[in-house]
Amino acid sequence: MAHALETAPALLRNSALDTPAIRQARIDLAACFRMAAKLGLQEGICNHFSCVVPGHDDLMMVNPYGYGFAEVTASNLVICDFQGRVVAGNGVPEATAFYIHARLHMKHPRAKAAFHTHMPNATALSMLEGPPLVWAGQTALKFYGRTMVDEDYNGLALDEQEGDRIAASLGDADIVFLKNHGVMVVGASIAEAWDDLYYLERAAEVQQLAMATGRTLKPVPEALARATYDQMRLGDRESAVLHLESVKRQLMKEQPDFAD
Repeated sequence: MAHALETAPALLRNSALDTPAIRQARIDLAACFRMAAKLGLQEGICNHFSCVVPGHDDLMMVNPYGYGFAEVTASNLVICDFQGRVVAGNGVPEATAFYIHARLHMKHPRAKAAFHTHMPNATALSMLEGPPLVWAGQTALKFYGRTMVDEDYNGLALDEQEGDRIAASLGDADIVFLKNHGVMVVGASIAEAWDDLYYLERAAEVQQLAMATGRTLKPVPEALARATYDQMRLGDRESAVLHLESVKRQLMKEQPDFAD
């Protein structure tokens, strides 16, 4: 697939883009890529995670075109602006990564991180008629009231118009099931986006296992589903931070080069 951007060599040594906060964001985002690869949540070189660059709300950090998730390191992530210019790093984002993520970050300032995958179980549910998630498992209740469905698959996102359409489908939600396509998860931090991505796939997996029995699912009553979500969200941010710290500890033992 063609890429959309070109590198601006004169800007590669911009010291303003080499701060402790940005270095930490690079490490955190690279950790998410590596663990996603380990768990089989990626699809070739076609999926993408991005975050708004700390201290620079007009820039985003994203994986470079041509690299699988298992190859991503803190240093090979690229930084680009929302007009299509790479300002730090070697390489360019894949075209759909730019048009989807740049427009989403522009339209939704609350979305500091945006993770798009074709992960198998959640994507399988996006291929079905009707609501993707059935509120029948405790893990799914983490997402109660937080999801939207984009019913209007429109091919590849190769222009700003399609990027804007996908961004608009998010509304006030944190998770969008893109019918016939995949999922988009956004968060107020890299840790929160990772936590939601992980548990979304787990919720989808157990729902499919239950559906495969052919027996009728038993949804949680609406009032109880809402109350359980309210219980969960009280500790969600802290839990997400601790989850990502756990991921990084595991990777430091198994794949320490992710932080290079």
